[in-house]
Amino acid sequence: MRKTLLAGLALPLLALASMTAAAADPVVGRWKTIDGETGKPKSYVEITQAADGSFSGRIVELINPSRPNPTCDKCSDDRKGKPITGMEIIRGMKADGGGKYSGGTILKPDEGKVYKSKLALIDGGRKLEVSGCVAFICKSQTWIRE
Repeated sequence: MRKTLLAGLALPLLALASMTAAAADPVVGRWKTIDGETGKPKSYVEITQAADGSFSGRIVELINPSRPNPTCDKCSDDRKGKPITGMEIIRGMKADGGGKYSGGTILKPDEGKVYKSKLALIDGGRKLEVSGCVAFICKSQTWIRE
């Protein structure tokens, strides 16, 4: 009876775990950022989804930083003077459907500037096109899924 009870509890838990994993949005995960000007890898960003459905992205690792443990000296918001590793750079992104996201902002830590941003999954979800805009001037770069 004990084995039957354990098996009876295990099956629903397995089903719940697989549903939770399947429910993760395609943009969620670890991305290697590529500098739009140099074409070289710059950092790794982890994108997560909050309980309210919005998405955020945090720098989890810098690749060849210009100095050890850099901080966002040029930031003018709550991130000023904080370490760039661990910093949330994407805030408030919402899914539009079809692998497109908008309504959020992105911080460029080396400039300390915050831009309106859009994301779009491309190449079957293996790449992410990230754009930041001020007025009608936009720059974009492509990140690679890790």
